[in-house]
Amino acid sequence: MKLIKPYTPLQYIIGRTEFFGLDLIVNEDVLIPRPETEMAVEAVIGLAAKNSREPAVSCRILDLCTGSGNIAISLTKNISNCKIVASDISEAALDVARQNASLHAVSDRVEFVQSDLFGGIKGEFDIIVTNPPYIARNEFEGLQKEVLMEPHIALDGGEDGLDFYRAIVQNAAGHLKDGGNVVMEIGFGQSASIKKIVEGRKGFKVIDIKKDHNGIDRIVTAEWKN
Repeated sequence: MKLIKPYTPLQYIIGRTEFFGLDLIVNEDVLIPRPETEMAVEAVIGLAAKNSREPAVSCRILDLCTGSGNIAISLTKNISNCKIVASDISEAALDVARQNASLHAVSDRVEFVQSDLFGGIKGEFDIIVTNPPYIARNEFEGLQKEVLMEPHIALDGGEDGLDFYRAIVQNAAGHLKDGGNVVMEIGFGQSASIKKIVEGRKGFKVIDIKKDHNGIDRIVTAEWKN
């Protein structure tokens, strides 16, 4: 019998959660998908539909920090002509993501790659989507104990919570087609700083910021023009 630690989230105990209408496998190796992240999926679906002038041409999407694969798999189930590369630095997380892809019969349409952000990524994409770690280190002591049971690597965004956004914006251009987009989930109070990061990189501009149901800026969409 598996020993259940105090404050273990219910999703880890039952080994499942729901995201974008899909039943997904989760364990202590992956972040538990949040409802707010569904907004990132919706944003990418909208961009893919807008850019799909040639139905026969596959839309290439990169899902950075895929975790359980929740974003990648949801997109594959909702965009008929997409090819997705889903990456994570954690091989354990990728094992969970592969299980979820198999569970939903999309293993042939999602390529899973172990990579530290763009380190192992090849080729160009129409859209890059990411829900990276964005908790500032001084905020950890105020987190709920249940959240602290989730993998630290999926939460820690550096001293100010913005390390991953800096790295993504700095390096995304080398993996985006001209006119391509980056869709990023962000944390509370980060939108102004992230807009500054994006627009400080020549060729990028913020084209949309969506608020969640609590009125918090949650999804930033940027466009790259070479």
